[in-house]
Amino acid sequence: MVDLFQAFLLALVQGLTEFLPISSSAHLVLVPRVLGWADQGLAFDVAVHIGTSVAVIHAFREELASILASFTRWGREEGGKGAGEKPEGRTLAVLLILGTLPICVAGLLVKDLVPSWRTLPVLASTTLGFGLLLGWADAGAPCRRGFASLSIRDALWIGIAQCFAILPGTSRSGATITAGLMLGLDRRASARFSFLLAIPTILIAGGMAAKDLFSSKTEIEWIPVLVGVAVSALTARLCIHWFLAWVARIGMRPFVIYRVLLAAVLFGFVFLGS
Repeated sequence: MVDLFQAFLLALVQGLTEFLPISSSAHLVLVPRVLGWADQGLAFDVAVHIGTSVAVIHAFREELASILASFTRWGREEGGKGAGEKPEGRTLAVLLILGTLPICVAGLLVKDLVPSWRTLPVLASTTLGFGLLLGWADAGAPCRRGFASLSIRDALWIGIAQCFAILPGTSRSGATITAGLMLGLDRRASARFSFLLAIPTILIAGGMAAKDLFSSKTEIEWIPVLVGVAVSALTARLCIHWFLAWVARIGMRPFVIYRVLLAAVLFGFVFLGS
């Protein structure tokens, strides 16, 4: 298990990188390697999943409330004046379900292979390759559409793109934002749907990790775990707010440049044999 300083720093890194298109997995491998720390353990992974889930649920609480309200109105609308209408909340729920299905199927198929992919050459290659693809999509994508124009086709393609996040170093948000841009969505719409799609994805991943944790009967040190939850939740929430406020203005170039530099550092470790 990690000590309090490790818990604080790793949760800070997780909170800052989970929703930015720069790959949280690459950072969570690189930081302990540079500092000579052992693996942080399954309990801490569950903790930061909880923290980032709390952050994104809070950030999109209005959209989630709209989804819940639309289903509570379902029975009253049937046969009445509103029959046949599709409230925005219900439509969004369908889009999120369709966007989540591909990662569920892919995750079940390759779950046992993922640990073998968590190597520096893979991290360096995916960090660079998907970073350049993000830059290309941001610079050369077709006309920009807003969030309200999201379709079933968009949700399915973005969901398929999310499957690439199984590869360490890809970045879940990076893959989904890239797909949104390539489909013609504007930057803010791409980021907004990417973050909403993170809610079921992170909850499912966190639930599976929690199941593994409890089945292993690992002894949990609660203070570092609580630090991990609190710090990752706070930093992730601030990161979501900042990114959505500024993404239309700053674009993806700063993140592409950062990914190229990060990939250079990772390749440096590869060539040094460290």
